[in-house]
Amino acid sequence: MQITHLGHACLLVEAAGQRILLDPGVFSSVEDVTDLTAVVVTHQHPDHLDPERTGPLLAANPDARVLMEAQTARSVAESGYADRVETLAAGGAVELGSTGSSGRVTLTGVGERHADIHPYVPRIGNTGVVVRADGEPVLYHPGDALDGDPGPVDLLGVPVSAPWGKVAEAIAFVRRIAPAQGVVPIHDGLLNDRGRGMYLQHIGDFGADGGVPVHDLRGAGATTF
Repeated sequence: MQITHLGHACLLVEAAGQRILLDPGVFSSVEDVTDLTAVVVTHQHPDHLDPERTGPLLAANPDARVLMEAQTARSVAESGYADRVETLAAGGAVELGSTGSSGRVTLTGVGERHADIHPYVPRIGNTGVVVRADGEPVLYHPGDALDGDPGPVDLLGVPVSAPWGKVAEAIAFVRRIAPAQGVVPIHDGLLNDRGRGMYLQHIGDFGADGGVPVHDLRGAGATTF
């Protein structure tokens, strides 16, 4: 598996010959991303789904399947790409790749609700995604929720900073999921470099007894796991 961090919550995951783009929002750099198998959107907030660039992104990837959380799918019903959108539901599984081939990836939805921001903002839908391929690490991208149960995973996308989160909750999330190979920081677009480093140190030092590996992919390009 190769993972490229394209900014904030957006990851490009390459596994079993499939290319899957997760949460391409307004803080992400996706203009040159092509040859995608699937685009997955966990929820409708613009830092995960860019209203202006999604159409051109999908036009540049005409064969990509488009998988969105249910409310998000309804929110783009008037878009020019609405007929391409499939719903990714909690517990639902989507298979990518040819039947019977070794190049198959399973995407499994996890969770239904966005984390609570504050009492004055209604909660919306959020469905995270587990990416699985035979012989490769299992990755869980939670979107904007820390209460999902993905089962055993190797790599965990951990939201670093958000209006709805605090570092204590991120640490508790990492400890509960206990990813076998460590965490991949995501949702970090609101932080300056110094503040981001502080958050990553807290997560790494306290995400497990004795610490947890933090795979900081920002600016690293495609990284193999």
